[in-house]
Amino acid sequence: MAAMGVVAALGLWAAGAADLPGDAFPRVVAATVVTAVGGSMRLTGNAGMLAETHAGVTVMPLSVSLTGALVLGAGFLHPLRHRAAAGAREPAFGAARIAVLWLAALTGLAFAARQRFAVDLGDGVLGAVGGLLGVEPEVGFTTDVGQTAGFGLLWLAGVLASALLSARTAAVPARLPWLGTRVRPVAYALVVLLLSYVVLGLVVALVTAGTRGHPAQTFALILLGLPNLTWLAFTIGLGATWHGRVDGPFGLPVPRLLDEVLRTPDVSTLDLGTLAGHDGRVWWLVVVDAVLLSAAAFLAGVLAPAATRPWRHAVHMAVGLVLTVLLVCLSGRISAHYGLSLLGIGDVGGGLSGELLLRPRLWSALGLAALWGLVTGFLGAAAARRVRRRDGAPPGPGRPASGRAGRG
Repeated sequence: MAAMGVVAALGLWAAGAADLPGDAFPRVVAATVVTAVGGSMRLTGNAGMLAETHAGVTVMPLSVSLTGALVLGAGFLHPLRHRAAAGAREPAFGAARIAVLWLAALTGLAFAARQRFAVDLGDGVLGAVGGLLGVEPEVGFTTDVGQTAGFGLLWLAGVLASALLSARTAAVPARLPWLGTRVRPVAYALVVLLLSYVVLGLVVALVTAGTRGHPAQTFALILLGLPNLTWLAFTIGLGATWHGRVDGPFGLPVPRLLDEVLRTPDVSTLDLGTLAGHDGRVWWLVVVDAVLLSAAAFLAGVLAPAATRPWRHAVHMAVGLVLTVLLVCLSGRISAHYGLSLLGIGDVGGGLSGELLLRPRLWSALGLAALWGLVTGFLGAAAARRVRRRDGAPPGPGRPASGRAGRG
């Protein structure tokens, strides 16, 4: 939780949130950490009897989420490292101890993540009417402690389960040997795949900051939402389609290409075709996906038991990639809106209303993930078998050391 707070604070500071009025910065940091673990935050408004506000926000800053997942996973797996086997009770008790502390810290953050701000109506019609009637609208945010605790525990369970399934050096429960032979090779390879996209995006962001300026904006993106952007590019390279819109003062420190496509009067389609209409280099996303997915499938094939048939490995890879894309699609959705009306007068020149939307076309994305997983899984398994046969290398992790052990 401390690591997530540091990353969120640095990202918000780079984004200019330290200048918020009313000493709100610590509470905004707390709200960012809460949303990063799936916590429930709602926007509130109050403009008196003659006015009306409406607002809502759904977003996960995945840089903060990834930081927490890596630190929690490392701490959870440390007692299980470099052991041949472990009982089911030991990881269960470890997870329970972490959950108790996690719940206490998350509940404290949920109570702290509350703040209200005054809304400046500006010098237009709204400002004149508001001054005449003495209306001082406010907007703020608060958290639902119960829902935050529930979703936070669910997020924690997912992180710990993913860590146990994908760690090569942690002991496998003795009653679940299939975890080490069927699940762990593919899970490990796909975790490496997702982290590779983040590292690649980090390199591109740093080069962009050094050559095109705007370093504060770039570091805000890196520390708050870099996986949001890189994993979005990953799914688009697979052929997935997203729908989005940016209107009003809302916006994200994203590449100019995305802002051009999304800032339209209606909801825009975000896919290879629409992006390539603005910049043909977008087609390189397909090449990057093909190379990195093939490498991940080959890595999984090397780590899998030598007797695994290519078609079976392809099925394992397809299932794993479908679950991975499902996770990206669910965590990468964004929805934010705010509006103010006074005596029936809406946003008149004040720039007070806005909408930010990003959502996937889920079923087509999952179908494409299954197809990519089958193809790359089969090719990766075939390549791994050929390399293993040519080099005569000793069995790797999860592979039996002899034919008798393999048949058993």
